[in-house]
Amino acid sequence: MIVWGIVMTLMCLVKSYQSLVVARVFLGLAEAGLFPGVNYYICLWYPRSERSKRIAIFFSAASVAGAFGGLLAYGIERMEGVGGLHGWQWIFCLEGIATVLVAILAFFYMHDYPETAKLYIMDMVKQDGIHLSSHFDTRFVWQAMKDYKTYVQILIFLGLLVPLYAIALFSPTIINDLLLSVPPFVAGAIATVIVGVYSDKYNIRVPYIIGAYGRALICWNLSAAAGTYPAIPIVLAWAGSNAGGDLKRGVVLAMVIGLGNLEVFAPLLFILIRRVFHIGHGTIMGFLSLSIIMSLFAMWDYNRLNKKKEAQCLADDITDDKGYEFQDMGDASPLFR
Repeated sequence: MIVWGIVMTLMCLVKSYQSLVVARVFLGLAEAGLFPGVNYYICLWYPRSERSKRIAIFFSAASVAGAFGGLLAYGIERMEGVGGLHGWQWIFCLEGIATVLVAILAFFYMHDYPETAKLYIMDMVKQDGIHLSSHFDTRFVWQAMKDYKTYVQILIFLGLLVPLYAIALFSPTIINDLLLSVPPFVAGAIATVIVGVYSDKYNIRVPYIIGAYGRALICWNLSAAAGTYPAIPIVLAWAGSNAGGDLKRGVVLAMVIGLGNLEVFAPLLFILIRRVFHIGHGTIMGFLSLSIIMSLFAMWDYNRLNKKKEAQCLADDITDDKGYEFQDMGDASPLFR
């Protein structure tokens, strides 16, 4: 966060388009680990039944910031000429400084791992513990990269992000009014938190994911923000909860979020067809259908694996007190559900 804030602040000093592009590249490098890092951090600290609503709160804050970012920028731009800087330079400067200050406070108030926190936090984390390894070993990286379930989750996330970015980037163009583009994002943020809370309350994921996809698929218009946004925290909580071991979980989340963001072509769906949105909408509906199909497959596969592990535990008399024998197996452990 500190590096990102410094780069953002110094972007107010650029003098040409070329230098702005170079600075933007370094800004992207500093920002790349934020979203997977925050999700990984939440997965470290909270049991699986407590993750969805917290990821939802984090993600909804990001969507609200995106909705009102334009309004904030409009206000800061009124500082044109103050201190010899243009309004757009003040946007970079003030937002960068604010990020640095928050990052400094976070260093003192956020613990790195549950083991370094207060005892009541450790008790909550232990409720979800199944004696899996937390140390670094390259074999856990390979476990994540070779696991077919990782790529199933990537396809689920990929199918969701295409419509998400289409809404985020082109709602002002479709509506043709900047202010009227705000309500869909606010509705999406509210729906995200509500769905995240109830998903944790009833400890289920797939029905809420399919419900969100279905809403976006059937009502594909700007109200689809309330369908695509709520599914993202649940998908990430689902992916993180089904990856066993701290290191493997981190790699899986990085792969799901990183490779899932390969939908950089999404804006072209609307740019190339020159404001005739039928092709873009049809493509988005296809990706939503992909996510629904892969979510149903993942639900069936996880249930199949859980039944297989339960049968193995009964046959071999494997109980929780033998968890240390399987701690390096990750989610392949017969005790992992």
